[in-house]
Amino acid sequence: MNAVVYPKGTVKALSRSLRVYHGDKERHAAMDRLYGAFLKPGDLAFDIGAHVGDRISSFRRLGARVVALEPQPGPARVIRLIHRRDPLVTLVEAACGDHEGSIALRINSENPTVSTASAAFIGAAAGAGGWEGQVWDYEITVPCTTLDRLIQRYGLPKLLKIDVEGFEAHVLAGLTKAVPVISFEFTTIQRDVAEACLVLLETLGPYRFNVAIGESQALELAEPASAEAMGDYLRSLPHEANSGDVYAILTG
Repeated sequence: MNAVVYPKGTVKALSRSLRVYHGDKERHAAMDRLYGAFLKPGDLAFDIGAHVGDRISSFRRLGARVVALEPQPGPARVIRLIHRRDPLVTLVEAACGDHEGSIALRINSENPTVSTASAAFIGAAAGAGGWEGQVWDYEITVPCTTLDRLIQRYGLPKLLKIDVEGFEAHVLAGLTKAVPVISFEFTTIQRDVAEACLVLLETLGPYRFNVAIGESQALELAEPASAEAMGDYLRSLPHEANSGDVYAILTG
């Protein structure tokens, strides 16, 4: 078998990601507290856009089974190395979207955490404050599946985490079942994507919403809010907030 050849800068970038995402014990503890409110031992969690697998590790520390999707060869190899002996982690090397088949993935070899299937995301980042110097320098074609197909194969998760750099609404468009807890990333350069996600989630069930800013690993609101209120909250954030995760919690 031929060895995988990574573009210049990718190995260094992955090493940096490992330090950032796996090397901070306080961050791990905060993440476990956050997800521990939603997961218990034996639950199933989906990690869509797993990158180097820090959320996988948190879900496993909480005793959950994990199905993780990561279409990039480099990060997927890291996940295999970390979790290769864990039978409760299933890695699917594919993207997730609104159709089965294949999809073009634009790779940022210097910063693979922002690789994306969304051309609109790359366009929104161009010239935006805080996104200077980001270059998506090559493209690969990867398999694409849907959340409905994953649920059909692996079961309904208790928690679904989506972090796919502007492609979140496409991922949710492939879901027709209400999952108890869903988190999706938002960015201040594409607030319209977050609003589309809120609309899609309202069609699935009676959700209420909370939010964590950046990598705080802490929910901002004392009580979950309506989709309308969450939309207002996201629109009110300063550009410098950059990104975070919205948590949709099924009620009733």
